Amino acid sequence: MPQNQTPPVFRFAPSPNGHLHLGHAYSALLNEKNARDAGGKLLLRIEDVDRQRSRLEYETAILEDLNWLGIKFDEPPRRQSDHLSLYQSALDFLLERGFAYRSTISRSQITALADTQADWPRDPDGAALPPVSERNLKSVDGPHAIRLNIEAALAACGASVGWTETGHFVNIDPSKWGDVILKSRDGSFAYHLAVVVDDAAQNISNIVRGRDLYQATAIHSVLQNLLGFAKPVYRHHDLILDDTGEKLGKSRNSKTLQSLKKDGFTALQLRKQLGF
Repeated sequence: MPQNQTPPVFRFAPSPNGHLHLGHAYSALLNEKNARDAGGKLLLRIEDVDRQRSRLEYETAILEDLNWLGIKFDEPPRRQSDHLSLYQSALDFLLERGFAYRSTISRSQITALADTQADWPRDPDGAALPPVSERNLKSVDGPHAIRLNIEAALAACGASVGWTETGHFVNIDPSKWGDVILKSRDGSFAYHLAVVVDDAAQNISNIVRGRDLYQATAIHSVLQNLLGFAKPVYRHHDLILDDTGEKLGKSRNSKTLQSLKKDGFTALQLRKQLGF
């Protein structure tokens, strides 16, 4: 590494809403390998911004699993719940400049509207997009979410909304995601906003994560532009699939690292199985 070059910074960022499975282990180990090979730093972030699903017992289990795998991090864990004021400041910035707005429509109401029209627009994950009329509400009383005004955002960003993906430039139309939620009706900050703010606050230079987040990076790139953040280099790795060809997931009751340990697996065996 050149003498004055800043070492790259990688991060592993699990959510404490379930136990880690093989897919998480692969991502954590890949981040570790990439960081060490590059002479960089590896940070751990606990993404506990989801108030409804985050649990302390899951965080404890995550830390135990990572320690069992032998992964060493270069700083103490960062918890999103300790930095809510940062997300609010970013949100205020977007609201003040017309890049975000207050929206009263709920997900169930959007779904009901979408069911009335076969051609209702949907995001890459299949969720129905909110009607653009929400952008024009004169006053908002009662519970509401805060959404990104993607039209205003793209007008401000121009053509520079892509990102670097391991050596090549990717430019996916962010408008496919519509006016994504930045803060939910229950007051929880959305993943899209929190992850972008955290990556900037921690000076993350390299993001290595699953392919399931590839499309969503278009929204992250827009937010980075609007907030004036430097853009990391991304690598979206292939996912580990189960015997049916589906991706591993907490909601699918995929086998966890905790259960593999109980079955007698050692960390060395698991590392070798995953190619490390």
